[in-house]
Amino acid sequence: MDFGLIGKMATVRGSPKGIGALTVAMSLVNIVIFATTQHINTDEHDEPNKSIPRPMVIIFDVNETLLDLAPLQKSVGKALGGREELLPLWFSTMVHYSLVETLSGHYHDFGDIGTAALMMVAESHGIELSRVDAQAAIVDPLHSLPPHSDVVAGLRALKQDGFRIVSLTNSSSKNVEAQFKNADLTRYFEKQYSVDSIQKYKPHPDTYRMVLDDLSIKPEDALMVAAHAWDLAGAKNVGIQTAFIARPGTALYPNIARPDYVINDLPELAAALKQSNAAREKYKDQ
Repeated sequence: MDFGLIGKMATVRGSPKGIGALTVAMSLVNIVIFATTQHINTDEHDEPNKSIPRPMVIIFDVNETLLDLAPLQKSVGKALGGREELLPLWFSTMVHYSLVETLSGHYHDFGDIGTAALMMVAESHGIELSRVDAQAAIVDPLHSLPPHSDVVAGLRALKQDGFRIVSLTNSSSKNVEAQFKNADLTRYFEKQYSVDSIQKYKPHPDTYRMVLDDLSIKPEDALMVAAHAWDLAGAKNVGIQTAFIARPGTALYPNIARPDYVINDLPELAAALKQSNAAREKYKDQ
C-alpha cells in the first residue's frame, strides 16, 4: 500500500517528539501532512518545458494516483466503530512506523504496518479490534480498489505515444499484482515494482534507483507520476523528472522545487508531454 489517503484524511498536524531516526521520521510525517493541507491552483499551467528530454519510461505510483481509495477509507472507519475522526491518526501512525522501520533498518510489509497501526489507534481509544479484523479492514479492500475514471484513457494514450510504462509502489508485489488484475490495468504495464524487493519504503532514494538500474536508464530519461508531493520529492532527489497529478485533496509541498508537470488527470499528462515534445522540436529548429 502506498502512502495514499493523505489528501482526504490528513487534517491534523503534529506528532510526538523523538530522537535519532524517530525524529527524522516524524519530521517527514509532518512534511507529508503539511503538504496535503495546502491548496494547489491547478489552473496555473506551466509553459511547455523544452529544457528536459522526452522521457523514455513513465513510472507510476499506484494507490490514489491510479486507484481510488474510497473503499479503503470506508472499511477503516467501520473497523474503528464509525469514528472517522480517528482516520488521520491511523494514517499518521502508519506513515510514522514505516519511516521508522526504513530509517532503523527494519522491514515489515506495509499492510502489516497498517494493521498494527490500526490496532494501536483502536486500543488507545478503547475500541476492541482483533488483528484479524484489522487486517480484513485494510488488506481485502485494498485488493479491489477501482481505477480513477481518467486512468484507462490516459494509460492508453501514453502507450499509443510510445512511452514505456511501469509502476512503483510501497505495496507488496503480491498486492499490486492483485490490484492491477482486479482493476484490469495489467495490460498497460511493462513491469510492476515493489519496495519489498529492497525492503525500504519510498521516498528513500534506493527505491527509485532500483527501477532505474533494472531498466538500465538514466534518471533524466524517466518520469515519476504521483499524487503525493513526498513521492515526487524522493524521485526528484535522484534526478528523475516528476509529474504531480492533483487528485482531490492533494497538494504540492511548497518548500521544494515545483514538479516538471502539474496536471489534473492522465489524458492531460499525455497532452502535456506532446506539447513539451513539440516545443523542444521547435526550439531545435530555431
